[in-house]
Amino acid sequence: MNISNNRISYLIDSVEELRSLTMEELPQVAAALRTFLIQHAAEHGGHLGATLGVIELTIALHYTLNTPEDKLIWDVGHQAYAHKILTGRLQNFHQNRKKDGISGFPKLGESDFDVFGTGHSSTSLSAMLGLAVAAKIQGIERHHVAVIGDGGLTAGLAFEALHNMAASGVQMLIIINDNGMSIDPNVGGIAQHLKNLSEAKVKYNLFESLGIEYIDCIDGHDFEEILLTLHHCLHRPGVKVLHCVTEKGRGFAPAHQDKRKAHATTGFDYHNPDSFLEKSIRPLTFQDVFAQTMLELASENERILAVSPAMISGSGLSQMQKHYPERVFDVGIAEPHAVTFSAGLAVGGFLPYCHIYSTFLQRAYDQLIHDVCIQSLPLVLCVDRAGAVGADGTTHQGAYDLVYLRCLPNIIISAPLDEHELRNLLYTAQFTHDKVFAIRYPRASALQNRMPDAPFEKLAVGKGRKLKAGSRIAVLSLGFAGKLLSPALSQLSTGFQAEIAHYDMRYLKPLDKTLLSEVFQDYDKIMTLEDGVLEGGFGAAVLEYASEVGYKGATKCMGMADICLPQGSLSEQYEMGGYSPRDIAEALLAWLR
Repeated sequence: MNISNNRISYLIDSVEELRSLTMEELPQVAAALRTFLIQHAAEHGGHLGATLGVIELTIALHYTLNTPEDKLIWDVGHQAYAHKILTGRLQNFHQNRKKDGISGFPKLGESDFDVFGTGHSSTSLSAMLGLAVAAKIQGIERHHVAVIGDGGLTAGLAFEALHNMAASGVQMLIIINDNGMSIDPNVGGIAQHLKNLSEAKVKYNLFESLGIEYIDCIDGHDFEEILLTLHHCLHRPGVKVLHCVTEKGRGFAPAHQDKRKAHATTGFDYHNPDSFLEKSIRPLTFQDVFAQTMLELASENERILAVSPAMISGSGLSQMQKHYPERVFDVGIAEPHAVTFSAGLAVGGFLPYCHIYSTFLQRAYDQLIHDVCIQSLPLVLCVDRAGAVGADGTTHQGAYDLVYLRCLPNIIISAPLDEHELRNLLYTAQFTHDKVFAIRYPRASALQNRMPDAPFEKLAVGKGRKLKAGSRIAVLSLGFAGKLLSPALSQLSTGFQAEIAHYDMRYLKPLDKTLLSEVFQDYDKIMTLEDGVLEGGFGAAVLEYASEVGYKGATKCMGMADICLPQGSLSEQYEMGGYSPRDIAEALLAWLR
């Protein structure tokens, strides 16, 4: 494809050039975009299915609207790859989701066309309503369009915005990109209502009941229908809803065939499309270990239930769901509901294992405090993707959970160093009856590429362990961050390595104060190591106890710097965060010398 000759290839990288085309040429632009995005995903990976499904809609919106003066928000932002290419980022798109490259989501400051950052779902309606009200106050006339899809309409925030819209007096268009999917197929009443609307099987229209005009349900791949409908509804007063039915993975048969896998790919052979469907050979991950362990625990304990906010396949709970479908609950993109629903299950006599990615758990903080911790309810909180996460970037880092969980009452906070500890912590959690038992684990490969098969071991709550003896410096690590010490030590001489002790603390709350007291007595230099922000985290907890008991030795805390950590590989993010093996080695060497 000849990028330098856009007029011939129709691979357009500016809205001005797009708007110079005739309507009859737009399908060729769509074909060029589709080919380019499939080729890009094959070589570089990234989100694929959602953006393939909105190519026609993306082109039609930029063709019709006067962006960036007219405001357009994409929700969830992984739908916006075609939007990024059409708005001047084609030449840099090979750096999508890479260090110093462009973000995989719309991002304020990256382009005037990205009017709001949308890494998490369901924010578009509230944000666009704010933009529309701001324009009304200032007397600015412009169009405001929010595209919400991939399950984004299931979250409570979207309905809070819908509730507020009818009385706002603004002119705004909501486009529902209805492809029947988030990562997994959409579930619940909203998905069914949209299906009924699309099939004209409705006696009741949710949007009309809220005072919002429902324009129509149209084919989101038919340029003529999209363009005519957009011209019609953009000039109607008030808040309107346009319902577009699209196909996730449109135009790439393997992605359409396996929509779950099409959500995000690590790459495939473009010249052999069937390779997209082949089961990739990859290392064993913490998520694999979680999945197998949950299946084993569920077979032994009938009280165990599993809850996930639209992350059944991402979590690995699809295995348990296959064997115990009545005991696994996908509640949609609704993290606050997932937590309080789990609290209700606990009151009802069950033991819910509530699985949520660290970055999304932030959205359920009030429910965790008010509905679970204050009531001392037994709930196992499986905090997935904790720590640095790689290419998903700033919005998805599991950077803050140690800090925001640590200050809560009635909670145990644990972090496994390896897959064996993960299994044993998941097993141990079922024996706590009046607290939240949080287990945070990374998006990472297991340390050994085989499923652990040792019998379960009940671990003492609040007890760490000594992994390596040493004479001068004690390194205290929490969780997977401890794996960074070995490559750091390899950069030191054998003699220096022998002087460094390593303790796996295993628990942030309660801290193993007995072990800490022994360390304080034996060492006058202590380093803490964690995969999360330093302010208020594990290192801070150790320093607080050191101050309490009057420890006089030197201390050094290693963890994420106080920055919004951007996208990159994990090793690059450790470097950007200031806690890479090289950073650790240099800090140790400064002491040893």
